[in-house]
Amino acid sequence: MFRSLLVPVDGSSHARKALSLACQLAGQRETFLLLLHIPEALPHSPPLVWGVGRQAVDASRETRDRQAHELVDRAAEEARDLGATHVEALVQHGDPTRTILEVARARDVDAILMGSRGLSDLRGLLTGSVSHKVSHAAECSVITVH
Repeated sequence: MFRSLLVPVDGSSHARKALSLACQLAGQRETFLLLLHIPEALPHSPPLVWGVGRQAVDASRETRDRQAHELVDRAAEEARDLGATHVEALVQHGDPTRTILEVARARDVDAILMGSRGLSDLRGLLTGSVSHKVSHAAECSVITVH
């Protein structure tokens, strides 16, 4: 059904559930999974699912980049453990909504699977969640996971 899926990962439990669903949808087919992480400096220290260190506001860009690559690489490892055979891990910088939409368009993905909530819930309550914005602006299907 799907030939390519974009899965934004941020270390949250919702992103992990989205990754699991993406792997189930990929099944035994030749579906390509593109895992995307967009590092953000957060004002608090959230626990990250894949055991990577926290990304605090005062962390250097180099530290955040290293942690970002560790996070997305561990997510890719988990996807392979769940049976996905064609997986690419990508780190991009920028506004999460805009970056997800740009990558989806540039890579011509069939669908975006993402958690309904990520690590920056408080900001999402004030400005609207990334998943909500993506679902309204994407040119492909968007599946949000609770």
